[in-house]
Amino acid sequence: MSEYRIHGLSIKENLLQLAGNGNKKFTESLHPGIENVLGIRIPALRKLAGEIIKDDWQGYLQTADTHYMEERMLQGMVIGSLKMKDVEAYLALVAKFVPIINSWSVCDTFDFAGKQRFVDKNKERVWQFLEGWMLSDKEYEIRFGVVMAMAHYIDEAYIHTVLQWMDRIRHDGYYVKMAVAWALSVCYVKFPKETMKLLKENHLDDFTYNKALQKIVESYRVSADDKAIIRSMKRKKST
Repeated sequence: MSEYRIHGLSIKENLLQLAGNGNKKFTESLHPGIENVLGIRIPALRKLAGEIIKDDWQGYLQTADTHYMEERMLQGMVIGSLKMKDVEAYLALVAKFVPIINSWSVCDTFDFAGKQRFVDKNKERVWQFLEGWMLSDKEYEIRFGVVMAMAHYIDEAYIHTVLQWMDRIRHDGYYVKMAVAWALSVCYVKFPKETMKLLKENHLDDFTYNKALQKIVESYRVSADDKAIIRSMKRKKST
C-alpha cells in the first residue's frame, strides 16, 4: 500500500515541517527517556489531525508509523475525533492505538470521540473496555485505563468502583503510580467522604499514597482544614 500523503507531503514530512515552529528541547525535558521527540505544539498537531479526518483517515491509519512520538500522538488525535456509529468498530480502533502509547503525553492527549457524551451513551461497555487495560501488565496501557476512568467515571454511579480499582492496581511504573495518585486526588475533590475512607484503609504503596495526599493538598478546591488533616496522614519513610 502506498504511503499516505497530505498537502503533497508524507506524514513525516508534514511533522518535520511543523517541528520548525515547535520547542524540541523543552518537550524532550518533559519526556525523559523517550526517543525521537520533535517538540511539535499540540494545536498544530490537532489541526493536522482535523485535516486528515476530512481527507482520508482510513488511508492514513493503514500506513501510519510510530517512529516519532508525535506520530503516535497524531494517531490518537485522529481516532479521538472520529464520529462512528458502530461502538465496537470504534473501540477496535482505540484498541489498536493504546499499545503504541509510549509517553504520558501520548496517553493524556487522547480522549474518546464525543468525550463524555460518547461515554454516557455506552457507559457499561466503555467501562468494561477500560477494565481490560487496567488489568494489563504494561505501564502505559494501565495509565490509559486510569486516566480515562478519571476523566469519565468519577461520578455517583461509579465512584466506589473507581476507588476499588485504584486500590487494586499493582505496577512499579512511575506513570502508573502518578496516574493513580492523580485519579485519587480528583476522587477526593468530588467525593471526599468516600475517598477518605479508602485513604484510611488501603493497599496503596507508600509513593502512590503520599503522592495522592500531595495532589489533594495542592488542589484549590480543598479547604484549609481538610488540607491540614490530609497532611497529617502522610506516611513516614521506613528506616
